[in-house]
Amino acid sequence: MTDTTPNSAPEEPEITYEAARDELVEIVTRLESGGISLAETMTLWERGEKLADICQSWLNGARARIEAAQSDAETAQP
Repeated sequence: MTDTTPNSAPEEPEITYEAARDELVEIVTRLESGGISLAETMTLWERGEKLADICQSWLNGARARIEAAQSDAETAQP
């Protein structure tokens, strides 16, 4: 069985990389379009930062798994 849980903060609900990325794209689009209050801008920015951290955690986990697999493959070669 493979563990696909990211190394995110415990208070974060489990969210897939794709869901976090898609929500982050929506937030960036809303921020770029303008016309929202400063309070809403700050709320969106903070959520975007959390989503970016979640995405980075998933990517770091994937990188570590790839590096471990490469290391195992190199060790197994005669």
